[in-house]
Amino acid sequence: MASDMPVSAELEQIDGEIQDIFRALQNGFQKLDKIKDSNRQSKQLEELTGKMRECKRLIKEFDREIKDQESRHAPDVNKQLNEKKQTMIKELNSYVAMRKTYQSSLGNKRVELFDMGAGGSDPVAEDTVKMASDMSNQELIDAGRKQMGETDQAIERSKMVVEQTIEVGTQTAANLKQQTDQMGRIVNELDTIQFSIKKASQLVKEIGRQVATDKCIMLFLFLIVCGVVAIIIVKIVNPSNKNIRDIPGLAPPAPTARRLLSAEAFGSLE
Repeated sequence: MASDMPVSAELEQIDGEIQDIFRALQNGFQKLDKIKDSNRQSKQLEELTGKMRECKRLIKEFDREIKDQESRHAPDVNKQLNEKKQTMIKELNSYVAMRKTYQSSLGNKRVELFDMGAGGSDPVAEDTVKMASDMSNQELIDAGRKQMGETDQAIERSKMVVEQTIEVGTQTAANLKQQTDQMGRIVNELDTIQFSIKKASQLVKEIGRQVATDKCIMLFLFLIVCGVVAIIIVKIVNPSNKNIRDIPGLAPPAPTARRLLSAEAFGSLE
């Protein structure tokens, strides 16, 4: 790993182990070119396959360590570590491709290439298979019938999946239509509620204006009554006050008996 990249000791150790495996794979494939015996080549390929599996495990562990320590590293360091991981994956895939080539040339084992670029999937265990050249005609016919039966079963399963998909799609479309109709009804109800609220607001304003008018009229009536009562009180208390006119319908106070007697006595004296 680059010396200018500050990383933990765990990443350094995993990187060192991966590089050791890559060197062992390189030497192993070089040695494989010199082996002529097919059995020895198969054995050598099995050893190299084991190293590839171990390398893949270490790369996954390397990726986990990167994610665990991502918060401790600067963005540039994380970017360099991810680029190094992708480089390791590409190098491992190149050895997998070489292994596939050698395995195809041997023709005695089935190999499935595993791709780690898209997240990685565990390599499938390799099973020895019987070559077609070693099979009898009856065995070939049986194998063909078995393969056709498996194909028919796969087709039937695909048909069932398609039918289920169509059914689910139909049900989904019906649910969507129902929900659309329900949304339409809700919108109409909201419009009605909004119109009712608007009319209620107008009615409340009108009632408020009427109440204010009634209060003003009552206030004026109260003031008039207070004025009349005040005039009456003043006239009763001070009837000789000429500044206050008589209230229509209200007779002036009658003279007392003492004043009438005094007037008659005064007349007799004359």
